[in-house]
Amino acid sequence: MPWYLYLALKQLFPTGRKFPFFTAISVLGVALGVALLVISTSVMGGFGYEIRRMIVDTQGEVQVRADGLINDSAGLQARLAAVPGVVATTPFAEGVVMLEHERKPAYPAMQGIDVNRVGAVVPLEKFIRLGRLEDLDDDSVILSSKLALSIGARLGSKVEVYSPLLLEKLKNDEVFLPRELRVVGIFEVGHQQLDSSVVLVTLRQMQELYGLGGAIHGINVKIAPKADADAVASLINASLPPAARAHARSWIEANQDFLFILQLEKNMIFFLLTFIIIVSAFSVTSSLLISVVRKTREIGLLGALGAEPRQVAACFCFQGLLIGSAGTLAGLTLGFGTLHFRNALVEGFTRLTSSEEVLTRFYQFSQLPAHTAVGDVIMIVVCSVVISTLAGLLPAWRAARLKPVEALRNE
Repeated sequence: MPWYLYLALKQLFPTGRKFPFFTAISVLGVALGVALLVISTSVMGGFGYEIRRMIVDTQGEVQVRADGLINDSAGLQARLAAVPGVVATTPFAEGVVMLEHERKPAYPAMQGIDVNRVGAVVPLEKFIRLGRLEDLDDDSVILSSKLALSIGARLGSKVEVYSPLLLEKLKNDEVFLPRELRVVGIFEVGHQQLDSSVVLVTLRQMQELYGLGGAIHGINVKIAPKADADAVASLINASLPPAARAHARSWIEANQDFLFILQLEKNMIFFLLTFIIIVSAFSVTSSLLISVVRKTREIGLLGALGAEPRQVAACFCFQGLLIGSAGTLAGLTLGFGTLHFRNALVEGFTRLTSSEEVLTRFYQFSQLPAHTAVGDVIMIVVCSVVISTLAGLLPAWRAARLKPVEALRNE
């Protein structure tokens, strides 16, 4: 080991002392900045990751819709199956209905699905908490968990469904009675809005409720694991005839504004919290400048013994690198440790402030999500170490400019 690196270690960690105060403060400042960056970027990344997962898990990677209704769903699905990258398709119809159980009304969004095909595109089965997806037939319904709780429905309960078609029939003096459906399942996605406002029925039942006949509203598409959603959507659009008046959109395109806002928020938080590391770098600079002033005679002695200015400068730059590396390691440990216990910490805080319902209602998640991208961790580590190393440049420059004779004369 070069002597100037060894000297840097001895100045930071003198023999016989447990942990020097100035070194501890410098390392702690960097560690807190790194921990906050890890926690904030992971939580923001978690929101984005969970939202992306829910979109894909409930809608598929690509969705095909028309300007109006799609009448020839079988022919369109056959055409889609021939497109490279398309693995499976499933039709759907959707609309808003009024749901009533024991005189408790609700106005959820109802989605009609093809029970035999939906599992190949979206994994609805994994969200079923009670009952089974296979039990869904034309006389039954699957409720979202919060919705079922709000109207007091459970497995085996009977609910009445009123559709807009009822109003149309009344205008024409026709009688159209509400449909009575049996609850055969409860599902929970983990998103507050979806878990409180969505019900599932068979496609045929939805077509009857809305008077669609054999028409549908759209087709969800499953693509190959390594295929690009935008590229597959472009291929689908190229294969669709103009007469179909249908258009395919990837989940990225359909939600690009929302995803852009999420990424912008994440980048802004990263940018703002980086200043915490910069502030801690100033404390590193101050500590090293004090060290230069206190060790002026020692620096002069090193010069008199033949040490080159760049070697003296390297001694202080290496101290900044060591502080940055130690602080980064401690910050990563603290950050990931906090993330591991994040839900317990949030639960304790919300109980203390009585804000459980507010958190769930506004942030839409039953638990605080977290997803740490490797690229984010690398960026945090690089920024922290580089900024800390640069913090040692000013003390290093000052020490390198000291002339041995003047330094030895210093009192």
